[in-house]
Amino acid sequence: TPDATADDWLQWRGPLGTGISEETGVPQKWSQTENIRWKVKLDGEGNSSPIVVGSKVFITHAPTGSAQRELRCYDRSDGSLLWTKGAEYAEKEITHQTNPLCASSPVSDGERIVAWFGSAGLYCFDLNGEQRWKVETGKVDHIWGYGSSPIIYQNLVLLNFGPGVNSYVAAFSLKDGAEVWRRTFAEQVSSKHEEYRGSWSTPVIMPQGNSETLLLSMPDRLWAVSPLTGEDRWSCGGLSKLLYTSPLIAGDLVVSMAGYNGPAIAVRAEGTGDLTDTRRVWLHEKGNPQRVGSGVVVGEHLYILNEPGIAWCIHVPTGEITWKERLDGASSWSSMTAVDGHLQVTTMKGSTILLQADPTACQVIGINELGEMTRATPAYSNGQIFIRTYQHLYCIEESQ
Repeated sequence: TPDATADDWLQWRGPLGTGISEETGVPQKWSQTENIRWKVKLDGEGNSSPIVVGSKVFITHAPTGSAQRELRCYDRSDGSLLWTKGAEYAEKEITHQTNPLCASSPVSDGERIVAWFGSAGLYCFDLNGEQRWKVETGKVDHIWGYGSSPIIYQNLVLLNFGPGVNSYVAAFSLKDGAEVWRRTFAEQVSSKHEEYRGSWSTPVIMPQGNSETLLLSMPDRLWAVSPLTGEDRWSCGGLSKLLYTSPLIAGDLVVSMAGYNGPAIAVRAEGTGDLTDTRRVWLHEKGNPQRVGSGVVVGEHLYILNEPGIAWCIHVPTGEITWKERLDGASSWSSMTAVDGHLQVTTMKGSTILLQADPTACQVIGINELGEMTRATPAYSNGQIFIRTYQHLYCIEESQ
């Protein structure tokens, strides 16, 4: 496509939604006074992450005290606002104070941008801001709001809608928004008895044989379905009722990690039906205090920073925890990225920690402080890093 290049960052967590960047030469040092190409003020807080399409940077945004749900397009060269489009949703939307509205990141195929505005619906725009279609997705009804981002697979938009009593997973045509399939997993639906239950997890596509599989981390169970039809491929039990992180792929193994005091599982992605007793490789039953941001797999090892700020390294084939270490002041909701031979992860204080991808020891190689609250995950494109804080959108680049 004319406006998209191989260096684009078209969705949350990059090209495959796995937190792995092919970028080289990205900055390793920055601060408020060093290697900032531009920063623009934001008139509202948000947890969604930027994406990059050619010469444009996109975020979803809800201005403070407004009924607007916005998709904003910025010029990547200087940060100027090119256009703002979106929807108005006047009804009260329930969420938690730590999760402002417009928590879902946009996604693009290089020609179109799709944004999910929670109860306000799913919208598609072209790169110039012309609305192509919109879908009424229903009302999100959960005390903590929503957080999953849509993904694009072939000609479909795939959405984990929820959490709450109205939860479902669906595929819509990228061309016109027509619904292709929809299904509700019993485990994902909350109730008066379990009002917290739910999945905020963004799905991931796993290459498998001659076809692909859609991986869905749901309460209690990891599901694998056909992205084209929604039909079951396999599932694996062992999770708990709160799921925030995305599934992680290590060869033919899939890892799913639950949230608050939740377990983690690894399953070999082969066969059909319930694989809990036959293909589950390990189960970490002892609950992790809280996991919101997703980890990243480098080789056979998984690296993740949990919410309280403890970094973990796990050998995926065996489940062995090869190290874990508390990083000072590193409370985080952001997901980790493997980029340019190392790992980067951002804390709520706005510090990006650089780590070696070293399975033998936790080695911090740098800490870059912006000093502003953030719960988003950076985007990496063409030697630049884009960070969304509660106050600003930043473009970070090595000064020439």
